[in-house]
Amino acid sequence: MSSAARIAVIGLGSMGLGMARSALRAGHIVVGCDVNPASLQMLAAAGGKTAATPALAAVGADIVAVVVVNAEQTKTVLFGENGAIHALKPGSVIISSATLSPTDAKDFAARAAEHQVLYLDAPISGGAAKAGEGRLTVMASGSADAFLAARPALDAMAETVYELGNEAGIGSSFKIVNQLLAGVHIAAACEAITFAKRLDLDISKVFEVISKSAGNSWMFENRIPHVLAGDYSPKSAVDIFTKDLGIVSDIGRQQKFPLPVASAALQLFLMTSASGMGRDDDASVARLYANITGLELPAPAPEQTDVTAV
Repeated sequence: MSSAARIAVIGLGSMGLGMARSALRAGHIVVGCDVNPASLQMLAAAGGKTAATPALAAVGADIVAVVVVNAEQTKTVLFGENGAIHALKPGSVIISSATLSPTDAKDFAARAAEHQVLYLDAPISGGAAKAGEGRLTVMASGSADAFLAARPALDAMAETVYELGNEAGIGSSFKIVNQLLAGVHIAAACEAITFAKRLDLDISKVFEVISKSAGNSWMFENRIPHVLAGDYSPKSAVDIFTKDLGIVSDIGRQQKFPLPVASAALQLFLMTSASGMGRDDDASVARLYANITGLELPAPAPEQTDVTAV
């Protein structure tokens, strides 16, 4: 593979678009595909190419990064009627970055192998800002050949790449553990800040104090500013965690492993979604608490309007 790889990025949400831009900065040829015309326009403005279908994006690609929401979307963009697999050349590699169950990851890897295409089970963490900076954490598993083929994209998009095993499914298992913690921490942060409001505390000062105290978490420090600003435009949507904690719950049931704390967090996200906030930022769990208890949180900026999920 030459130093400038041809990389298709399928899914140009807040993470995928940042990853595509990082690959462009590294000198690669990037072709993007997304159902949102605005995302395609932003990629084109950054110097990327665009394609109408995953198959067209994958024509001539060395690497296809799939950065969609879930297993069903991954299956469609890879193996559906206009899926990338139909255009990929033997020896090219799929970097699959959606949060999946380990079973789905293994299935997709096997299907890719039938087409002589490599598959890297490579879920990501770090958020939109780090995606745009090329500083993601990647929890990856796959064959040595898959890692080698994916390296140009990984070097451009990630600060840390964990090589966790030689089979698909291991990376997804690590990500599921991460999502258990992330979901619980977001729910706990929202509970804490609304509890502070009920105690008639200045929640801006609460944020300042807790951020420097033992009760702090990365999610508290990252998400509570959304609450303080009244800004629930989705950096990561509520329904991402109804999905991810749902996968956690399914695996726990299969393994006969109790997950009471994760289950409580899942119910909070489900209630928030059922209240009409599923496509809003996951810090909207604080709004659920506020609605239930009659609290008044900071209002959104006047120009804020309804937004779609990423």
